[in-house]
Amino acid sequence: MGGHGGSAAMAAGTSIEAVEPLRIHHLGVAVDDLDEAVETYERLFGGAVEHRATVEDQGVEAASVRLGESRLELLASLGDDTPVGKFLAKRGPGMHHVAYEVTDLPEALRELADDGAELIDAAPRDGLFGLQVAFVHPDSAHGVLSELVTDGG
Repeated sequence: MGGHGGSAAMAAGTSIEAVEPLRIHHLGVAVDDLDEAVETYERLFGGAVEHRATVEDQGVEAASVRLGESRLELLASLGDDTPVGKFLAKRGPGMHHVAYEVTDLPEALRELADDGAELIDAAPRDGLFGLQVAFVHPDSAHGVLSELVTDGG
């Protein structure tokens, strides 16, 4: 997305302006125990929790942890049959997704679909901590689940 693929996309006559991320918004990390993970990132890396929430309909308890100017989203499953629960059962704790902040989420999704990306979410939806989010299937990004986010306000 964006960056290195920009010149190839431009050469092919497609636009990447809406998809071009402003920055990596956060890295999502699946964890077995949210309290333990928060304590670890506070102790080892000086992290500070900026938000924490349980979202029943997404099957997660999550904490957004600031690390300097960067952010981790720690995700604990509320059950085995949730997306994060299935991830943990299959792969164990670890990197879950990379979230890219974009300025125009609907347009970014249109451009990705036009460029052949497999979208998990064809339209933005409410995400954690007031964000609008949409996910792109890992098969479209070399095995990495990608999330596009924009400030919901």
